Amino acid sequence: MKFIKPLLIFSFICMILGVTTIFGFYYYLKPQLPDVATLKDVQLQTPMQVFSQDGKLIAQFGEKRRIPLKLDEIPLKMQEAFIATEDSRFYQHYGIDPIGIARAAVVVAISGSAKQGASTITQQLARNFFLSNDKKIMRKIKEIFIALHIEQVLNKQEILELYLNKIYLGYRSYGVGAASLTYFGKEPKDLTLGQMAIIAGLPKAPSTMNPIYSIDRAKTRRHVVLLRMLEEKYITQEEFDAADAEPIDGEYHGAVIEVNAPYVAELARSWAVKRYGEEAYSSGMQIYTTVKSNLQEAANEAAIGNLLRYDERHGYRGPEAVAWKATDTAFTQEQMDAYLKKQPTFGLIRPALVTSVSQRSATVYIKNRGTQTIEWDGIKWARKYINDRRQGFAPKKATDILEAGHQIWVRPMGVLEDKPAEEETENLLTKAGTEAADAADTHENLTWQLSQVPIVNTAFVALNPEDGAVLSLVGGFNFVHSKFDRATMANRQVGSSIKPFIYSAALDKGLTLATLINDAPINQWDKGQGTAWRPKNSPPTYLGPTMLRQGLAQSKNVMAVRTLRRVGLDDMLDYLPRFGFDRDKLPRSETIALGAGSLTPIKMAQGISVFANGGYYVEPFYIDHVNNPYGDLVFRSNPTRVCTSNCSSDPITIDDKGTQEAPKYAEKVISPQTAFLVRQMMYSNVWGGGNWSNGTGWNGTGWRGQALDRRDIGGKTGTTNDSVDTWYNGYGPGIVASTWVGFDGANRPLGYTAANPNFDRKDQYNGGESGGTTAQPAWVDFMKVALKGVPEQPLDLPPGIIRVRIDVNSGLLTKKNDSSSMWEYFDAGTQPTEYVSDDSGTDLYTEDADGDSLF
Repeated sequence: MKFIKPLLIFSFICMILGVTTIFGFYYYLKPQLPDVATLKDVQLQTPMQVFSQDGKLIAQFGEKRRIPLKLDEIPLKMQEAFIATEDSRFYQHYGIDPIGIARAAVVVAISGSAKQGASTITQQLARNFFLSNDKKIMRKIKEIFIALHIEQVLNKQEILELYLNKIYLGYRSYGVGAASLTYFGKEPKDLTLGQMAIIAGLPKAPSTMNPIYSIDRAKTRRHVVLLRMLEEKYITQEEFDAADAEPIDGEYHGAVIEVNAPYVAELARSWAVKRYGEEAYSSGMQIYTTVKSNLQEAANEAAIGNLLRYDERHGYRGPEAVAWKATDTAFTQEQMDAYLKKQPTFGLIRPALVTSVSQRSATVYIKNRGTQTIEWDGIKWARKYINDRRQGFAPKKATDILEAGHQIWVRPMGVLEDKPAEEETENLLTKAGTEAADAADTHENLTWQLSQVPIVNTAFVALNPEDGAVLSLVGGFNFVHSKFDRATMANRQVGSSIKPFIYSAALDKGLTLATLINDAPINQWDKGQGTAWRPKNSPPTYLGPTMLRQGLAQSKNVMAVRTLRRVGLDDMLDYLPRFGFDRDKLPRSETIALGAGSLTPIKMAQGISVFANGGYYVEPFYIDHVNNPYGDLVFRSNPTRVCTSNCSSDPITIDDKGTQEAPKYAEKVISPQTAFLVRQMMYSNVWGGGNWSNGTGWNGTGWRGQALDRRDIGGKTGTTNDSVDTWYNGYGPGIVASTWVGFDGANRPLGYTAANPNFDRKDQYNGGESGGTTAQPAWVDFMKVALKGVPEQPLDLPPGIIRVRIDVNSGLLTKKNDSSSMWEYFDAGTQPTEYVSDDSGTDLYTEDADGDSLF
């Protein structure tokens, strides 16, 4: 007994010292401990996502992938797998596990270093939020104190939910939601028990125990997790056996990008960072753009397909490189894989190596697609490119074009839309992710054709003219190839695309669709330059006195100049900014009537919207609204909208702070009557006029739009000198679209192409490139989709528009009802008041304003 009393006293003293030490450590570290109450309102770092208007994913930005889930969205078996593996007494302890701590202490005493942890789920949560992963005693003590605080602030369900959303599980995946998608392409609720066990085993070594890095290690770790679940009676023996026998498929699954709109994604990203700062990348915000997925896909196919057709009809520029020569030993498959791995992929266009060539076909090895055969139909287009105006002879056999060892470009035959693959829009940060994204291909069972990376470029944009919402946007051939957004950033000369605005000013000055303007050459001496200015029509044909309607429809240059003179240059420069054009960028010269000014495609579409919506100025916008990760609204746009009656003044709440703005209603910049009359001229650009049965019919420069077989459309071609820039801008019910094609250098003509005898004449275009031949086909292809199912709209006359019958030669009233007359629209008060007489002739006209005789 004499030893018991001292032992009890010693034990009591040790206990007092231990408690005192713990309290001492606590009060010493208390100032350094974080406020765990912040976990009540923690914002988990989740990627910023960009969606189309109809909710399809366009892009995902951010280093960390996370899909926050509520605890009831995580299967109970997955919760139990983590508890059994990481903290079997989770529901019994108060943040720390004394048994685990004692075990770790023994290891420290024996080894002299902290080789084994004893962290509960609560401690891991504390470490993940507030501490580092350093294996130090002081960090461990802090971890214990923080865990105890967490247990006081949060209940067990809240702790487990935070943990399962916060824990790092490899390949940029944080939380079980992201990990389920990354490794299995599924939501947690759709995983099998074996797949849940794989994810639950990842916290121990997420970089090396995942099924992408090592299936064997993942399988071994899964066995441990399942065994723990069996020991804790969370699963039966039968469930254990079935799950342990499941095959493991290690494959990277990226974010499922559903709409290919990288230029729109970049606009949204830039907007978000400007508004919210760098935190936007990890905010989890869901940005809903104004883009419609079906219209974006239509724009992709129309614009890029049109670009490829232009590039290929101008000839084949030869192989990209020569990997091996005929005298060299051919590459092995491993060498070809290594070579092609270094070459980029541009959407549909992939690098390939020619391995053999026969008379009418070639065998190629395509990056990530292996050996394929290109038949003659995929090669016969490739006559030699000589220059932009000349092509060589049509090839007669494949050996005229290709040789073994050539590195070439190929694309799927008959496929023009680049379906998005499962990949992040930003550069992936993992090797496996990059390789998986590069290999992704949604087109199966393809036939291939020889192709090339276009040297010319394009832009396309479609707007809703009622509020300026961008419905689709293509900024160039390929975002990987060039991130420069030509739709919003490239100021290009607009050519004849400016003429609807010139003629709009003329209508406001009192001219009418029936006003005769002399379509005759201009020869004007410029004293300052010491030369004569001789603007010409293209083609150089002249009709003499011609009505304004036909002058715009057929894009008569000299008529545009004379119309400008009727308005006055200064008045014109004051008039054009009402369409959103920057006056400082407009030349103070009569060349403005021929399109010497420069605009971006989106500015051009914005201007055309004024005619389409009845005279109102709307501003383009891309962002419709923004939600937080839980779907709550944090921002809503308040665009300028067209409203003609019963316009509400009720304020609109635009963000989650309750900020309100008055509705923005579009300013009327031209009259509805002028807008209607300009639309009529643009209608004639497509449908022409006259009477074909008696030989008086004529086409406008946009006649290819007749393929749409609709009478509620219109547009205007645009071609600059030497066809450096080509445009088509037009409208349909509820939509305006502009397309541009040209070289980025802004000084290289688009050239000329001759017919290729390897194709039927009806399947190709030959001649000089222009707005109607080079740009409009993309507009037509897009409108076929955009207007599909949209009923043709009846002609709606604004108040004050009247229709009278006029003589086709003089523009005066007539009582005749034959081919010498036509119906024409006028703003009431501007219609002719005189009737044509039988002997009317040269006495009707004397001399034009520029001194040229009218006849």
